[in-house]
Amino acid sequence: MKQVIFSILLLSSLSLWAQENINTNKFRQLGNELPTPNTFRSASGAPGSSYWQQQADYVMDVKIDEQKQVLSGEETITYTNNSPDNLEYLWLQLDQNVRAKSSDSYKIRQSSIDGNFDLGSIAGLEPWFEGGFNIESVTDANGSKMDYTINKTMMRIDPTKELKSGGSISFKIKWWYNINDRMKVGGRSGYEFFEADGNSLYTIAQFFPRMCVYSDAEGWQNKQFLGNGEFALPFGDYKVSITVPSDHIVGSTGELKNAKSVLTSEQRKRFEKAKTANEPVIIVTQEEAEKAEKGREKGMKTWVFHAENVRDFGFATSRKFIWDAMGVQVGDNHPMAMSYYPKEGNPLWEQFSTRAVAQTLRTYSKHTIDYPYPVAISVNGKDIGMEYPMICFNYGRPEADGTYTARLKHGMIGVIIHEVGHNFFPMIINSDERQWTWMDEGLNTFVQFLTEKEFDKNYPSRRGPARNIVGYMAGDKSRISPIMTNSESIFQFGNNAYGKPATALNILRETVMGRDLFDHAFKTYCQRWAFKHPAPADLFRTMEDASAVDLDWFWRGWFYTTDHVDISMSNVKYVPVGNGNVTEEKANASAAKTNEAKDITQIRNEEEGWKSLVETDPKAVDFYTNYDENSLNMADVKAAEEALLNMSEEDKNMLGQNFHLYELSFENLGGLVMPLIVEFQFTDGTSDIRRIPAEIWKMGDTKVTKVFKTEKKAISIALDPYLETADTDTSNNYWPSILKPSDFKLFKYNSLGNPMQKSLIK
Repeated sequence: MKQVIFSILLLSSLSLWAQENINTNKFRQLGNELPTPNTFRSASGAPGSSYWQQQADYVMDVKIDEQKQVLSGEETITYTNNSPDNLEYLWLQLDQNVRAKSSDSYKIRQSSIDGNFDLGSIAGLEPWFEGGFNIESVTDANGSKMDYTINKTMMRIDPTKELKSGGSISFKIKWWYNINDRMKVGGRSGYEFFEADGNSLYTIAQFFPRMCVYSDAEGWQNKQFLGNGEFALPFGDYKVSITVPSDHIVGSTGELKNAKSVLTSEQRKRFEKAKTANEPVIIVTQEEAEKAEKGREKGMKTWVFHAENVRDFGFATSRKFIWDAMGVQVGDNHPMAMSYYPKEGNPLWEQFSTRAVAQTLRTYSKHTIDYPYPVAISVNGKDIGMEYPMICFNYGRPEADGTYTARLKHGMIGVIIHEVGHNFFPMIINSDERQWTWMDEGLNTFVQFLTEKEFDKNYPSRRGPARNIVGYMAGDKSRISPIMTNSESIFQFGNNAYGKPATALNILRETVMGRDLFDHAFKTYCQRWAFKHPAPADLFRTMEDASAVDLDWFWRGWFYTTDHVDISMSNVKYVPVGNGNVTEEKANASAAKTNEAKDITQIRNEEEGWKSLVETDPKAVDFYTNYDENSLNMADVKAAEEALLNMSEEDKNMLGQNFHLYELSFENLGGLVMPLIVEFQFTDGTSDIRRIPAEIWKMGDTKVTKVFKTEKKAISIALDPYLETADTDTSNNYWPSILKPSDFKLFKYNSLGNPMQKSLIK
């Protein structure tokens, strides 16, 4: 009986151990975390045979009153129900209500009394701006009133009878709101006032009641807008008439349909020339813009724009605008890259903005789908970066004397690439931003990184390289959220939604999958879900389906946990194998220096031999192109960063004749499994890289051991030599151990001031 009880206990113990091992194994499948495939979304990650989505078409008239700073409008929405469901009610977004005095966005802001609490802080405790939509009427196609309910940033409309599957409904909304001064109130859209000349520059978006998404994955996406989580929107066609002061220039989503009514004959000629130009052509000159600034034409003018198959609409208007454009060939399409900017943006904007737009269209089209829309517009505004279909608003202005810092130049180009790139994510590959910011910002930031390098191979990218996310991932876990966290509940928004997912994709491309497999799978995802509503599972499944690479371990570690990478090379055993005839070789270990590793993306780009835009377009070269901020007299600092290898005399003399065996032990200290990249440096100055897939950890081990055979004797071994896995502690990555250089830097990035300005001083 005791033996039977013992056997039962043993079997029970083994079963519990096996279950625990399954639950904790980093390579268990993601089945429980992902939604069950169905006819709407397949197990392969592609849209299913019964996939559907709604359509919302808009006909709209809007007007800006420059004296009162009021926007008023009237829209007719035609909503088509392509779902299999009958809908009892419809939900719309009222995003301007985030600035209403009663908005929860004000109420949930945390505040405290400390040494910095002053009268300005007291004034900011309560909202003062009279923001939010004023809905004047909601009527059906016959003009009869419709019942509606406003719940903060959402409005429910109740038709007199349910909207049947396959049916459509048209209704009208009339509204107005006070346009916010962005410099005082803040916001993604609004106006900027220029005191010097008394003019305003309007960047207008979220300006009309917009349909929410109704989908198979979410039902109605009517989660309240609190300021961070952006927008989930259905596709449709827009016909929009924009009435503004007659001396304004308007840039907008869509194609301009009445150019003869709003542009001079000379401006129309310039526009035609720009279509086939290989560099930006000025359509509205700085001289014309300055003349408009000083004058004040009476009357109003209406600009008409049409846009097909877009999920949103935005526009910009000002009498201060300079306007340039050029055509860009992407596949069989020939969209126009454009920029609108005040004179305060020059010379930076005239030289770089449209070139950056054009490069963005080329690079993104290569990695996703060919850009399908007729225009892509970059508009200059102060302290802004925000995107809408075919148009975006971006910061970047030089000093009054026209000089600027390298940081400003690169920041401006980076934000233009990023915001224009949003045309692809989420304006075309239309993810739910309200729920999953990373599907929008993270994927976009990844392709932004690729574009920056194609614009200038030496571009100082903030996000993308693995080494740049190390500080965040090694930080306090109580202030770090998994990537798979709702947009409004993220602790560190930039790192979580932008940096970490972009880095994860770059690691997949360069280290885990390789460029060919990754690029094919990523492009497949983009092509499958262009003009549709993808969810995270659709990305995860497609990347595996199109590559035959099991990535469940990667998605779980990088997207569902806050684990970080810290793999140590904890032990090294060396065995020379030969005939015993050992020769003396001088291993000059003291002369070996540790230099900053090249970025893996830069290495691959150099191997492929392509040239960046800056290398092929002389007009994209400026003061900072070949400027080296570290070229000052910093020899002592650089010398201090050169660490010596501490190899013992015994190891120096231990050289085998034929081949050598190295038993290396690795420990996973951070919890995130990653491939092992091992570099052997040999006595003759050559080196060899060995790449071991992450599956070496597949048994759930926290320590693994592997024997490597080399034909030459190594004087040093390094783990992750190119810093491509985001290892947070590289001090345990070397044999022999090395003296790590200090993180202390003599100069901060911007401590040099404005070198361009200083160069002008005789």
